[in-house]
Amino acid sequence: MHTRLRQVPLFAELSDDDLARICAVSSDVGLAPGEVLFREGDRGDRAFLVTAGEVEVLKATGAREALLAVRSGGEVVGEMALLEDAPRSATVRARAATELVGIPRGALDDLLTTSPSAARAVFGMLTRRVRETNDRLRHQQRMVQLGVMTAGVTHELNNPAAAVQRAAGLLGERVGLLVSAAGRDAGDAVPRLLAALDQRPPRVLDALDASDEEDEVETWLDRHGVTSAGGLAPDLVASGIGVDDLGTLLEGDRDGLGQAVRLLSAAASLRQLAAEVASGSRRLSEIVGALRSFAYLDRGALHEVDVVRGLEDTVALLGHATSGVRIVHELAPDLPTVTGTGGELNQVWTNLVQNACDALVGTPQPRITLRAFEEGGGVVVEVEDNGPGIPAELQERVFDAFFTTKAPGEGTGLGLQLSYRIVVLEHQGELTLRSEPGRTTVRTFLPLQPPTPGTADPVEE
Repeated sequence: MHTRLRQVPLFAELSDDDLARICAVSSDVGLAPGEVLFREGDRGDRAFLVTAGEVEVLKATGAREALLAVRSGGEVVGEMALLEDAPRSATVRARAATELVGIPRGALDDLLTTSPSAARAVFGMLTRRVRETNDRLRHQQRMVQLGVMTAGVTHELNNPAAAVQRAAGLLGERVGLLVSAAGRDAGDAVPRLLAALDQRPPRVLDALDASDEEDEVETWLDRHGVTSAGGLAPDLVASGIGVDDLGTLLEGDRDGLGQAVRLLSAAASLRQLAAEVASGSRRLSEIVGALRSFAYLDRGALHEVDVVRGLEDTVALLGHATSGVRIVHELAPDLPTVTGTGGELNQVWTNLVQNACDALVGTPQPRITLRAFEEGGGVVVEVEDNGPGIPAELQERVFDAFFTTKAPGEGTGLGLQLSYRIVVLEHQGELTLRSEPGRTTVRTFLPLQPPTPGTADPVEE
């Protein structure tokens, strides 16, 4: 033991007498893979120095344990409970066959009192753990900064989007007035036909059908002596005007047929363009609204969260990722709200839906099912996909930091770990996964009652 301890920075500068005194009261501890060294909540009477192998630090969170850290040779675990005279705040378990040295409380106190090098080593460990805590705080600060940026973006986009939408509506009206004025010489056939087009449902033609109909319209125009038939036919067909519609123009003055067709083509095209501008601006306004709701702007840290609204906003903002994927909504009406941080919960929904989309690449008839329902004093949200599934031997690791089933460079392995921290640690909920070929379901349970505020203390090990 003397030789092993001398190679560890914590004991490197101790005198032989001091080191011998530590060795006399310390004891060797051996752990088999999976064996627990101590459990969260136990009283601490010893710190442990890992001399060989690895141990994992686990935090009990609802139905499972979250992996917080892995410690290997030369690192100390369990010292925080002694320094703070508090129960263990995490469980430590061997990842492989592991050898440790157990150091009693009194010996650790003497060591820190008599050895500046040992005190520096312990201080270094505490500094590292404070740094890990600060990383979590920086993540929260980034979320706040993202909210501020989102507020600015939505404000800048909202007014132009509304202006474009109003202008598109007015453009459609002005085109109608222009047609009425310009069509007096050609009778009232053109205004009547345009009014009839407004009442029809939009048509979607494939390229072959559109080409066939353009040929029919061009032939009709040529037969009736309308010049530039080849240039007019595509615009007329794209606006939903066919041969039968053109026949109504023959009811008026046939000498003005060419003028009426050109007027009809121009007016129909302008109205269609105005409709497309209006549709695009409405979509932009919807995205701005979803972004504002998604980020929970102008809300406090804790507030009442509408889970269904969060899911709908997430899908709206992930339109690029869900393109080609059938989204099935099975959302119970009148769900109660949950008390929590809506922006962070929306980050969870984003991670789950994005992961489901990634899993569906190459899947025929890809489908994602979103469920939300009340159960057991809380709200359950399920995100299910019909992808290939996750192998059984990997399912226990999906919530671990830096673990990913994606190809190298395509995933960081942090999305589900962050989601787990938000749901389980910050909202006292549960996050579980069930997977088999053709069906993978991630289940989130959020209690209705307000979560207990968490602390930013360093993790006990």
